[in-house]
Amino acid sequence: MYWTVLGIAVITEICWALSLKWAGTVATWQASAVPIILSFVNMGLLAFAMRGLPAGTAYAVWTGLGAVGVIIGGVILFGDRVGTVQAIFMGLTVIGVVGTKLFAQG
Repeated sequence: MYWTVLGIAVITEICWALSLKWAGTVATWQASAVPIILSFVNMGLLAFAMRGLPAGTAYAVWTGLGAVGVIIGGVILFGDRVGTVQAIFMGLTVIGVVGTKLFAQG
């Protein structure tokens, strides 16, 4: 269950980071409220996941997958560019996260 909650926290993290860029382009108070709300939800989910998972493991998975997800989301939503070397390192990040999950104690 804690891994599932962490997965939802990762998705929320990606949405939060992408909403920051979106809010900057829309520039309304409603758009500015979205990342604030997502931030609270995100932190709550991460904190709950850490109840059953080691903090370092949960944080590593959350930040690693969040970073890769934001890069992919930026490409899809905002036309950001990803170079070959950057894509290779994104793959290494995912491999590291999978290894962290496979060998986690929680």
